[in-house]
Amino acid sequence: METKKNMSKVYTLGVDIGSTSSKCVIMSDGKTIESSAIIAKGAGTDGIDIVVKEALKKMNLKFEDFAAIVSTGYGRNSYERADKTMSELSCHAKGGHYIFGEIRTIIDIGGQDSKVLKLDASGQLQNFVMNDKCAAGTGRFLEVMSNVLHVSLEDFGKYDEQALDKLPISSTCTVFAESEVISQLAQGKDVKSIIKGIHQSIASRVAGQAKRVGVVPKVAMTGGVSRNAGIVRALEKELDTKIEVSSQSQLAGAIGAAIYAYEYYLKNQK
Repeated sequence: METKKNMSKVYTLGVDIGSTSSKCVIMSDGKTIESSAIIAKGAGTDGIDIVVKEALKKMNLKFEDFAAIVSTGYGRNSYERADKTMSELSCHAKGGHYIFGEIRTIIDIGGQDSKVLKLDASGQLQNFVMNDKCAAGTGRFLEVMSNVLHVSLEDFGKYDEQALDKLPISSTCTVFAESEVISQLAQGKDVKSIIKGIHQSIASRVAGQAKRVGVVPKVAMTGGVSRNAGIVRALEKELDTKIEVSSQSQLAGAIGAAIYAYEYYLKNQK
């Protein structure tokens, strides 16, 4: 796509179509975030169209104003306006490096998978471990538990902090873990302690992935689950290290996509 000749900035659009949410970021010159939007509607829905429309409206931009558009995430191949698609691994590495600077390890817990990325000093992806075969240790696992406990996901972090005890979840399978939680509820166990145990279960599983890839500080979290302070605390304890989080963590994939879009534009100018 060509940018308008009277525009002094080069605008690019990065879209991250996840399994449970859609995110988009508009950047100028591959450096500055101008606009962004997130919605809890993922691949196979109109979520990405809604968030892109919202972000464009904030900037009073049209699609023809973009030098390039890159899509990433679970549903990246479904976005027909994209000039290029990139894997979420590459985009989270690029976006994480943008957000956190000298980051070396990124933990991303998404709706349907969890992954740990190891970066070199320049922010390039060196190695990764990914779990996309089982819902345990993912956002989907938390959604299931939220429904069983009748507690909103937004309150999980607060409940965890208030818990006086931690009730361990021994099952690594989501279906069996759900039955285990139902049994704990039937026994009159404290909901807050159950939630703390759920967080510990996820942290233990993800920490195992992190140790396989090799944890190098500094460590950061991306993805929607990074908003859950209980998970962050549990992971910090499991890995014995500080974990960086940001208000932009959930946008990491879309930020990375927008930066790749700018690089794609520059490459095509040569």
